[in-house]
Amino acid sequence: MTELPAGATIGILGGGQLGRMLSVAASRLGYRTHIFEPGAAPAADVAHQVTTAPYSDEAALRAFAASVDVITYEFENIPTSALDILESLKPIRPNRRTLAVSQDRIAEKSYLNDLGLQTAPWAQVDSEDDLRAAVEKLGLPAILKTTRLGYDGKGQFKLTSPDQIPEAWAAMRGAASVLEGFVAFEREVSIIAARGLDGSVSAFDPGENVHSEGILRTTTVPARLTPSQRSDAVLLAAKILNSLDYVGVMGVELFVTRAGLLVNEIAPRVHNSGHWTQQGCTVDQFEQHIRAVAGLPLGDGTRYADVVMENLIGDDMDRVPALLRERNVAVHLYGKGEARPGRKMGHINRIVKG
Repeated sequence: MTELPAGATIGILGGGQLGRMLSVAASRLGYRTHIFEPGAAPAADVAHQVTTAPYSDEAALRAFAASVDVITYEFENIPTSALDILESLKPIRPNRRTLAVSQDRIAEKSYLNDLGLQTAPWAQVDSEDDLRAAVEKLGLPAILKTTRLGYDGKGQFKLTSPDQIPEAWAAMRGAASVLEGFVAFEREVSIIAARGLDGSVSAFDPGENVHSEGILRTTTVPARLTPSQRSDAVLLAAKILNSLDYVGVMGVELFVTRAGLLVNEIAPRVHNSGHWTQQGCTVDQFEQHIRAVAGLPLGDGTRYADVVMENLIGDDMDRVPALLRERNVAVHLYGKGEARPGRKMGHINRIVKG
């Protein structure tokens, strides 16, 4: 295992808030970061260097790769053509196989099922007739999702009646899709886990998530889980990481059901539901990811406080002056200019018990 020396540069594909917080973590460990981002980049405020160019710009990609020692990413929907160029020049961590699995919901569910893990029942949908057949098979309610792209409730349609089938398929705009059957779950939790270059695995405590309109609102730790459920969640995450020869931090979203834990989805990157680690652990998820991709030993992710993480979305920014006055509240803002409905502007971590 080769550790990146202090002063080395870590390239980050994507310049949003996750890239911003990764850059801060890298700086604490003596590294520089270079952001590659086609659009606006909140991470630019704290990175050593920024390239603003489309992923189709081969010259920009090659120059970016030449300036860094290793490449990672803050989101998974990176064009394959760009990855082909970058991978030929510098190591990408996590690896390409993980991206291939996570970029497509059908590939992801097939992979998880082949691994022996349970997911919601699902069916591939490529036409309105497919959707009708899938509804007949899985029943309603169900959620139709595009197989690629889509996050925070985008690219999704909740079906509660067969009469909605034409409208639901029209909303997909002809994109390949998947219908997910209804799951009677008690709660949703996520586990943030990391795997190092040496194959070591470390997991943070599972957090309990609450969503509103498809967007994560809060994550609370500790989650309401039995000791066996906590153990199962860690083992499940480790199984995924090891099977992919993964390097870095991964978020695994789970449904808690009477029949056991079902995997909702995996995210091959630092994750919104892991922000609580910034105030709940000595080594947070961002530092853990940098440690992993840089070949450093993984840190101790033991939780030393109970925390409620709350996303600040849109007009929630009006609450910031009051939140700054609260005791036991840490405010994290992302440096975005305009507070639009549904836009994540920051988050807070409220220490419930230390």
